[in-house]
Amino acid sequence: MTYLPVKITGADRPGRIVLVCDHATNTVPTSVNGGCLGLHDKDMDRHIAYDIGAAGVVRHLAEILDGSAVFSNFSRLVIDPNRGEDDPTLLMRLYDGSIIPGNRHADHVERTRRLDAFHRPYHRGLADVVSARKDPVIVSIHSFTPQLRGRPMRPWQVGILYADDKRLSGPLLDILSREQDLTVGDNEPYSGALAGDTMATHGLRHGRAHVLIELRNDLISTESQQLGWAVRLAPMIEQAVRSAGL
Repeated sequence: MTYLPVKITGADRPGRIVLVCDHATNTVPTSVNGGCLGLHDKDMDRHIAYDIGAAGVVRHLAEILDGSAVFSNFSRLVIDPNRGEDDPTLLMRLYDGSIIPGNRHADHVERTRRLDAFHRPYHRGLADVVSARKDPVIVSIHSFTPQLRGRPMRPWQVGILYADDKRLSGPLLDILSREQDLTVGDNEPYSGALAGDTMATHGLRHGRAHVLIELRNDLISTESQQLGWAVRLAPMIEQAVRSAGL
C-alpha cells in the first residue's frame, strides 16, 4: 500500500465544518531512519510524539457534524505540521526531557526533505479540502498532557486557542464557561498566536473562521471518552457558529 502523509475522510460530506488533526499519530514512516527515531516505545506513546486521543475525537466530530476531517499520517517528531517552515521547533531534537536521537544530526538537507515528503503534502491536502467548501469553518482538535516534566499540574480540562480572529473562539469560550464541571483555558495551555501554524495558514490568512480546541489527554484516552467529548462538543460548535453569524 502506498504511504500518504495526509489522511482525509468525509470529503464528500456536505457540511462546511472541516475538522483538523495536526498530530493524529505517532507513526514514523520507513523513509525516516527506517521508521525509528531511536526512542523507547514508552516515549513514542507520550504526548511528545502525537496528540493522544485527538484523532478519535476528530473522527467522531466529523461524523456528527457531517463534515470532512483531515489527519496527519506522521509523528510530530518527524516534522511538526503545526509549525511554520521557518519555526525553530519544526524539527525537535529535545522535547519535554526526551532526546530525539533520530533528529540529532538532521541537517538542512534532511529538514528540507521532510518538508517535501510530509509537511507540504499535508498542507496541500488540507488546503484542497478547505477550498472545496463555500464559507468553510475550520475546527482543529489537539490534546495536551496534564503535566509537563518539572512543571505544576495544569488546571484546565479544555482550552480554546485563537489569535486575531475571535469570531468562533469568543462564542465557544462563552458556551464552555457555562459548563460547571469544566475549567476552561482562554488561550491556555498555549497561545493560539503562532505565526505560520495551521490556523494561521488556512484560517487567518484567508479570512476563514477557525478555532483550535485543546483537550486534556487523560480525558480522551479511550474510545468511549473520545465519543463522549465529540457528542458534547458538537452542539457547542454548532451553537458558536450560529452565534457568530457565520
